[in-house]
Amino acid sequence: MSHPHPELGPPPPLPEGGLRVTPLGGLGEIGRNMTVFEYGGRLLIVDCGVLFPEEEQPGIDLILPDFSSIRDRLDDIEGIVLTHGHEDHIGGVPFLLREKPDIPLIGSKLTLALIEAKLQEHRIRPYTLEVAEGNRERVGPFDCEFVAVNHSIPDALAVAIRTPAGMVVHTGDFKMDQLPLDNRLTDLHAFARLSEEGIDLLLADSTNAEVPGFVPPERDISNVLRQVFASARKRIIVASFASHVHRIQQILDAAHEYGRRVAFVGRSMVRNMGIARDLGYLKVPPGLVVDVKTLDDLPDHEVVLVCTGSQGEPMAALSRMANRDHQIRIVDGDTVILASSLIPGNENAVYRVINGLTRWGANVVHKGNAKVHVSGHASAGELLYFYNICRPKNLMPVHGEWRHLRANAELGALTGVPHDRIVIAEDGVVVDLVEGKAKISGKVQAGYVYVDGLSVGDVGEPALKDRKILGDEGIISVFVVVDASTGKITGGPHVQARGSGIEDSAFSEVIPKITEVLERSAQDGVVEPHQLQQLIRRTLGKWVSDTYRRRPMILPVVVEV
Repeated sequence: MSHPHPELGPPPPLPEGGLRVTPLGGLGEIGRNMTVFEYGGRLLIVDCGVLFPEEEQPGIDLILPDFSSIRDRLDDIEGIVLTHGHEDHIGGVPFLLREKPDIPLIGSKLTLALIEAKLQEHRIRPYTLEVAEGNRERVGPFDCEFVAVNHSIPDALAVAIRTPAGMVVHTGDFKMDQLPLDNRLTDLHAFARLSEEGIDLLLADSTNAEVPGFVPPERDISNVLRQVFASARKRIIVASFASHVHRIQQILDAAHEYGRRVAFVGRSMVRNMGIARDLGYLKVPPGLVVDVKTLDDLPDHEVVLVCTGSQGEPMAALSRMANRDHQIRIVDGDTVILASSLIPGNENAVYRVINGLTRWGANVVHKGNAKVHVSGHASAGELLYFYNICRPKNLMPVHGEWRHLRANAELGALTGVPHDRIVIAEDGVVVDLVEGKAKISGKVQAGYVYVDGLSVGDVGEPALKDRKILGDEGIISVFVVVDASTGKITGGPHVQARGSGIEDSAFSEVIPKITEVLERSAQDGVVEPHQLQQLIRRTLGKWVSDTYRRRPMILPVVVEV
């Protein structure tokens, strides 16, 4: 198995007749999925998603793929194929279209409806091409065929990309539910047909590659939900992804059966479910869904609220309910259902929300104590089955952390893919398919691009490091006035601390040391403010470290008069 090396440099020019595959996100992480295909000087992008921040990225709203490697080639992009409508696959599209609004978007009806609604908020009207399973479209030099796959959102598609260099199949996110709620199966017949033609490179979803067996059917959840609805005494509050149409459908069915009304809470939930309903993907009995403002007129045992926040996101509705920072107040006897998986890295945030809800008397039903979630990604048994159907000549695991990519590679090897034809890459690693063999040829920049409010890419790792220090250790500021010509102190030093746990009075011990250092530097003829700031920072930093074993941010201010 080939894998990236830290010494990799920029890739050489693509050999004539070769196909280049560059993942800019989604490898070594769960989210930010984006892959760039290049043939004959033209580019095709599959997905452009976002990654959600973790605790060590304070203040960050979203993390985007790094577009720098394609920024000077935007005119070469033939289109963006969107495999399905989850945020980790479409959330980055508005930020790419800001740079070139006329890049065509290619996807299924629901996927395009979701991204068009999102782009409306960014005041972008995209060029779109709606496709469905079985369609085949020429996109520049790329001949794209779309194949139905089953996932946790309707209308998901895999894409087979034919070029003279060979055929590449990108699965997108998929599983092989044999009893899907919408009766739309993963089209194994189509994959078998592509296999007969010859799949030169398969990019396969790795998210569940470590999980043995097969994913249970989505409809298994219905009976568990019925039991929860039957025993709930007061309101039922369900937290789910705002795009999980199948899960919401089962909530609506249970609510209808037990005589409850449903209200959607949260902008993205209201928007997405409205789209799914209008397009016929969500079947809503008349009178079942009501506006959240009308719920006060209903008794608690007739109310179901469906909201976002299943991952413990601090600003989502459920987290705010747990913190008593939402118009909807949790009361003793309410039932809360977390109807989704735990994205790796979110565990602490989710359990913090569960504890907060429990504190107010809610009965919290989650994946850990009831079967209220099944995954949308193929487990090891399904992947083995899938590989035996596809028989790829080369395999590149995608969409997963390192452990998932490795596990997926091992599954491919078990089904007969030669070890030297399995490529384990990471974001930015360039893979070339030349004369039927896939191999790593170099690496391009593919770092994190942070979205913080309205700023995109302005916050970097140094700023995040500073934020973390401020959050963990606090800040100490020192203010000194010096004579511009002699460097002698004419005012201060004044020391003030915030969030460091050190009382301002404690600094009386170190102020003489700072004064002594500045007086000595004045005698030595040092008058440049930056040098004086460094002397203050070192003196105060050593004292704080020696006295308190802490490393707060130290902000010296030297004013010349």
